[in-house]
Amino acid sequence: MQISEMKQSTKIILDEIAKKFPGQTDFRRAIIEDVAKSFGYTQKDYYPLLTPANRVKIGTYSLAGLLPEIAPVADPIPATAVQMASSVTSVGNEERTFAKVDPTFVAWGSYTDIMKIIKSEMFYPTYISGLSGNGKTFMVEQACAKAGREFIRVQINPETDEDDLLGGFRLINGETVFCKGPVLKAMENGAILLLDEIDRATNKIMCLQGVLEGKPVLVKKTGETIEPAKGFNVIATANTKGKGSEDGRFTAASIIDEAFLERFTISVDQKFPSATIEKKILKKHMEKFDIQDDEFVDRLVTWGDIIRKTFFDDGVDEVISTRRLCHIVQTFSIFTDRMKAIDLCISRFDEDTKEAFLDLYTKVDSGVIVDGEDTSDNQGEMEVDIYEED
Repeated sequence: MQISEMKQSTKIILDEIAKKFPGQTDFRRAIIEDVAKSFGYTQKDYYPLLTPANRVKIGTYSLAGLLPEIAPVADPIPATAVQMASSVTSVGNEERTFAKVDPTFVAWGSYTDIMKIIKSEMFYPTYISGLSGNGKTFMVEQACAKAGREFIRVQINPETDEDDLLGGFRLINGETVFCKGPVLKAMENGAILLLDEIDRATNKIMCLQGVLEGKPVLVKKTGETIEPAKGFNVIATANTKGKGSEDGRFTAASIIDEAFLERFTISVDQKFPSATIEKKILKKHMEKFDIQDDEFVDRLVTWGDIIRKTFFDDGVDEVISTRRLCHIVQTFSIFTDRMKAIDLCISRFDEDTKEAFLDLYTKVDSGVIVDGEDTSDNQGEMEVDIYEED
């Protein structure tokens, strides 16, 4: 595809990649995705860049010939900025951020422990790991909402650096000012700082080591010292435990420095909810979308549970998360067709997996499988192997 034929959103993605990685032409898919998502774009906006012709190896694509030439930009901050720190204005965002209580939230898992930590107002860095879509971020958000605590969320990606976290210089109304980042804002306000998907970070995150010790932070760019206010705490969420993704499932997951991980007081492993809790969650989502189908809820939970058990036994490569089940409920509220809702929400899986999951739901829906048990004459086959033999 020629650049002239691309959508404006795709061109914007290319412009941003060129600015962030001057002189580089080959990029991992995860980098391209992260840049696109930083603008709120979706697959349809960056997929034109992931063509077979652009692929140089698995997961890596060449954007040579597509990237615009970016003229070198002079550093807007003079070399003497640090010496001039006393004359540089430092500003922060005065707006306070509080999460709203969500009526669809159901307390489960580590929620009680997280709530106790938040209410204690102690500095108690906490690391929460678990598979995608099992409610880690939502749990922290809702604990803050119900405790009335200020909640500042920072989405971590491979390009997150000190400027993104602590702050940097900006030109405002012709004046060079230092704009405090979310970490300093959280420290000053005594807020809960959520570092979301921290295992996507690179070593640039090491600038937070002092923050994780609960000590005052010296802002090198201004010479200011920021004292953490009472109630300030750091909670991090991740798909892995900071050791990388052993099975390759989370390609953007990095290996976090051991000294950094050691500064978290506790680590919590978040599992998927029990069937009883998950049914409550789905029913609340049905109420949200003004529908009711308890039978569909029961069968979705049974279906998801079978797939998860098979996934953990290495029988399939994909898993149905609680978030995915909620997406199915929302889609069902639009199309009022069970199979269509499931089909649309699992279409991102490869064709074999998608067909196997649809076939499994058909058997659950027809009563052939009840609570994971095959009630047909050919008992046990489905429970053991989602993929049927030809």
